[in-house]
Amino acid sequence: MNYARTALLLAGMTAIMLTAGYLMGGTGGLMIALVVALAMNLFSYWNADRIVLGMYGAKEVDERSAPEFYRMVADLARRAELPMPKVYVIESDQPNAFATGRSPDKAAVAATRGLLQRLSRNEIAGVMAHELAHVQNRDTLIMTITATIAGAIGMLANFAMFAGMFGRGRDNPLGAIGTILVALLAPIAAMLVQMAISRTREYAADAEGARICGNPEWLASALEKLEAGARGIDNHRAERNPATAHLFIVNPLHAHSIDGLFSTHPKTAERVRRLRAMTLSGPASGAGYSRPRGRPGGTSVPVTESGSRQSRRPWR
Repeated sequence: MNYARTALLLAGMTAIMLTAGYLMGGTGGLMIALVVALAMNLFSYWNADRIVLGMYGAKEVDERSAPEFYRMVADLARRAELPMPKVYVIESDQPNAFATGRSPDKAAVAATRGLLQRLSRNEIAGVMAHELAHVQNRDTLIMTITATIAGAIGMLANFAMFAGMFGRGRDNPLGAIGTILVALLAPIAAMLVQMAISRTREYAADAEGARICGNPEWLASALEKLEAGARGIDNHRAERNPATAHLFIVNPLHAHSIDGLFSTHPKTAERVRRLRAMTLSGPASGAGYSRPRGRPGGTSVPVTESGSRQSRRPWR
């Protein structure tokens, strides 16, 4: 159901862009919008990870430069039955993290320096398990395409505003005033769809991340600290690139910004509530969960760190 909803939302995002192109330039504008959408999606499919990581100045680390963090990610990836992703650290005081890449084989996970310094070992494991859940669910490609289309709509809106202000929208279906209205409303509509996509995927990644690390409380506790940190510490690169905000585990944009009016994430309190409900309704504390591959709705099958079908304990 989540995947069907996500597909509909992506279709809605594309429709907004095509409609905006048509209203600003008729059939010609529609064709231009279509070409831009296809070109940007193809480009982002092959280069998304490099683009996003470059935006945030992320530096790749390995077992020699960040041994404990790297081994933690390797262990969690093994538990999730995923290829080892590339691991990055972002020099930002704001505690946060994200995953990117077009497929599990090309995935990368990144954590800020603030996250590694402010969270406990178990909480960091919960956060990275959440990011690996995005990789496992192939959310990274969906969310990157969403950011790309949102950016393209923003470009069209800027062009429309310029054309409308200088009277170049008279030959368009809505005229100059209509063109300005499209320029103002299209980005808002795109942001609303972007919010819906992100919220759909975050709940699923929370649940799967709790299963990967083996203890929902670790992620719940981490989310509370991340929310508090994001409110009090600026992420300047995110403020300059708001279309990428939905990639992070918590919204990196400050509440004092106008972007705070359009949060791309579910309320942290609700995410924490759902995770703690898993703790209460699941096995005794210390036991983990594993969803069997190819058997939706089946019974849980514990997995060890080596991948064998045995008792699965929380990451340690």
